Amino acid sequence: MNDIRRPIGVFDSGVGGLTVVRALRAALPGEDIVYLGDTARVPYGSKSPRTVERYSLACQRFLLDRGVKLVMIACNTASANALDALRAASPVPVIGAVEPGATAALAATRSGDIGVIGTLATVRSGAYERAIAARRPDVRVTAQACPLLVPLAEEGWTDDEIAVAVARRYLGQMLARDQAIDTLVLGCTHYPLLRGVLTATAAEVAGRSVTVVDSATAMAEAARQILSPPPNGRAAPGRLELHATDTSRLDELAARFLGEAPTGFELVDL
Repeated sequence: MNDIRRPIGVFDSGVGGLTVVRALRAALPGEDIVYLGDTARVPYGSKSPRTVERYSLACQRFLLDRGVKLVMIACNTASANALDALRAASPVPVIGAVEPGATAALAATRSGDIGVIGTLATVRSGAYERAIAARRPDVRVTAQACPLLVPLAEEGWTDDEIAVAVARRYLGQMLARDQAIDTLVLGCTHYPLLRGVLTATAAEVAGRSVTVVDSATAMAEAARQILSPPPNGRAAPGRLELHATDTSRLDELAARFLGEAPTGFELVDL
């Protein structure tokens, strides 16, 4: 198959990675996309690094078997714990969530103080700290695990008093450790649904504006830059093929993350 016509492969532990698909379809509308949500084994954030790596390799194999030209890890936990193994096992380029987010944060920060919020596994991995230090060792990174934000996004409680109270608690803890933070990385693909609350609450707690970096948008831009031959420029929207390892709640959740009505998920067994 001509490389231009081959699809982009995207996988996540659940439905959060559909925010990456949403960003891809906005940035590269002519591209075909194959998405896999490992919903039978979600969440990855509470699993050991070894287990996350094993699950991630199985997801990547599924995508490679479908002839993808690029693999995108739409899961910060998998990116933090399995990126090296995934790249070693792939004949096509692999983009994780951490490096694009780190690059975007460095471009945005003025003070050199960056905050990162994510799952417990992502924060414990130190992946953002390493990625940022590799580019600018002088930048300070403060990370905060925010496990309650994922269920809030999935329940659709993204702009009410509960979301504000949870965001205020987490961001208050983070900013208490570094009051100079001027850039906040949303280190989980669920978090873009809470972007409005997180942006407003960060400004409230910090007493000034804080730039919010969305890793889903950063990943879409990284895909645009890495694709060779150039991205598919056809006028018609690309085909979207959706797969999941369990279909529980998918019809309810998918449209919220994708920003459009999905055509349905094919149930697969890894």
